[in-house]
Amino acid sequence: MARTISILSMLCLVFLVVSPAEGGRSKAYGCGAKEFSYAGLQSENKAHGVSATITALDQPSLSDGHVGGWIGVGGTDAGPGGTAEWLQIGFASFVPDNAIRMYYEVVVAGKGPRYVELNPNVQPGEAHKFSVLEMAKRNSWWRVWVDNQPVSKPIHLVGSHGAWYPQVLAENWNGGTGACNTYAYKFANVSLAKTNGGVWQPVKKRSLFQDAGYQVTQTSRDPSNFVTNSVS
Repeated sequence: MARTISILSMLCLVFLVVSPAEGGRSKAYGCGAKEFSYAGLQSENKAHGVSATITALDQPSLSDGHVGGWIGVGGTDAGPGGTAEWLQIGFASFVPDNAIRMYYEVVVAGKGPRYVELNPNVQPGEAHKFSVLEMAKRNSWWRVWVDNQPVSKPIHLVGSHGAWYPQVLAENWNGGTGACNTYAYKFANVSLAKTNGGVWQPVKKRSLFQDAGYQVTQTSRDPSNFVTNSVS
């Protein structure tokens, strides 16, 4: 059974979704110089969902903060009136145990983040297909899926219908100490939902995020398959 807790009780372990104005465009230099660093992509087309198979290729190594590899929609100012509203799912690791944890997180406009842990101990090399999808015939209602099975109840995200640009990202939070944590995530078969309920198609046009200390390596000719990892 999933364990649900408020992420606000996790000593500020917050999985912030980047907005289109954020990401790999900072003037900060050096790995860990930015509080949040990203590697991955954001679709340049709006969609009704996003799906990808994610694999943690190695055990992450952290000195502070957290790392994660996830897919999601929304952002810190994507809700009504510029409020935070988002939904994401993937893997995350925290100090001190560095375990790979499967989770999803949701922020409903006007409320705090809610972190739901689905598996506390995923093994390196273990691949899972993740999806966040707007429900058929229910505009602005979403569900989270793992390996083609729903793992959440319907979630109402006000104003989200046809409004958001999906993101497929790895991230490093430096814990406020400049930590340059290491990770390696493989993202495969990244797809976007053309309509509510599905009709999946590969991502085509995208913006790339590649902050200092982290890189994106394409594993095929199209942007639907890539690896993100830390670099020395």
